[in-house]
Amino acid sequence: MDTINRIKKEMHKVVVGQEKMVEALLVGLICQGHILLEGVPGLAKTTTINALAKSLGLDFKRVQFTPDLLPTDIIGTEIYDPTTNSFKIKKGPVFTNLLLADEINRAPAKVQSALLEVMQERQVTIGDDTFKLDLPFLVMATQNPVEQEGAYELPEAQLDRFLMKIIVAYNTRAEELEIARRVSNDSFEKIEKVADAKELMRVQQEAMEVHLDQEIEKYIIEIIFATREPEKYGLKNIKDYIEFGASPRASIDMYKAARAVAYIKGQDFVSPIEIAYIAKEILRHRIILSYEAQAEGVTQDMIIEKVLAAVPIP
Repeated sequence: MDTINRIKKEMHKVVVGQEKMVEALLVGLICQGHILLEGVPGLAKTTTINALAKSLGLDFKRVQFTPDLLPTDIIGTEIYDPTTNSFKIKKGPVFTNLLLADEINRAPAKVQSALLEVMQERQVTIGDDTFKLDLPFLVMATQNPVEQEGAYELPEAQLDRFLMKIIVAYNTRAEELEIARRVSNDSFEKIEKVADAKELMRVQQEAMEVHLDQEIEKYIIEIIFATREPEKYGLKNIKDYIEFGASPRASIDMYKAARAVAYIKGQDFVSPIEIAYIAKEILRHRIILSYEAQAEGVTQDMIIEKVLAAVPIP
């Protein structure tokens, strides 16, 4: 717990407010899960991820996704070496601990799909060779709202590989005033390394030992199934809005994230409060809306709120 507090303190040297985003990145780090941050430009998404990497002394690389990016620009490629009359492997930026996929939805699906194997199996295949990545390995992706110019929808299979999707909101007036003062006075403090990979592994182990009662386990499963079979939970009014409910990965990730949130709060057990706290972040990118829902302006968050209200709390 002390390690987490030190990391948070370092991150807040350069990040004003945005507590939900900072906590989500820490949850991702503890659960070894990838995080998707969505918000308009200028909300410190890249700064926050960079600060996290520096506070842990981990290897960090950034890829700016653009429409002309190629899959080989991310994972690497085979290059012919005329001196040896053979091909050699040139590894891409994905060979790191923390990969920042900046504005991931600026590139077309072909490029986005290059990350599927990397995110799931933590390995990269280049030609006939497969390389295991060093651990920890996390993808921290940022994306702009789809309504913005030049943005593409992420494939469902890739979205499902993200542990959480965080909607990054604007800062408050007081926070924005503090940001403006710090920038104009160049008064941001330098990030110091306060932990390492070995200490991180210890934190991950401790978090996964947080107690999860059987009733809480059943509660998680009921929430997931309510997104697939809403009519069985008295939610006939939202049945037509859901094309596909949450996947089995949602159950797995909610188990892990609930433990991580409880650990960050200093608890040794998971309560229904932690489940409700992370439900939207775990589920919003895994519920596929129907055309009817999109036409009527119904969002995933609205559906999740109804599901939480319908499923009995243990």
